[in-house]
Amino acid sequence: MNEKPVPGTNRPVWDSEATHPELSDLLKKGLSEVLDPELGLNIMQLGLVRNVKIDDNGAIIKMILTTPFCPYGPAMLESTRQKAEQILEREVGIDFGLDPWDFSMMEEGLGGDWGLF
Repeated sequence: MNEKPVPGTNRPVWDSEATHPELSDLLKKGLSEVLDPELGLNIMQLGLVRNVKIDDNGAIIKMILTTPFCPYGPAMLESTRQKAEQILEREVGIDFGLDPWDFSMMEEGLGGDWGLF
């Protein structure tokens, strides 16, 4: 994963963007349908998908949660896996990252909606 964000966003560049750019674009759009039910924002807006690796045998999505004790965490991880498998038409594993989430990982301009910035 490239630690530099995609220009104009706070999202890191995924490994798959170099190897499978078309699939990465489809995945970004599709994963925007997976919502954090507590916050009402999707996982892409929140910056929860930290990396994606795709090869001929499958894909691995590195994902974090806004808090390690998120009551919706297991359901969001499974929804992400299912949606990615539907889009990529291959097996997908979720690598649950333990990196702490912070507001800077959100899409720019969203934190103000919460009165946080």
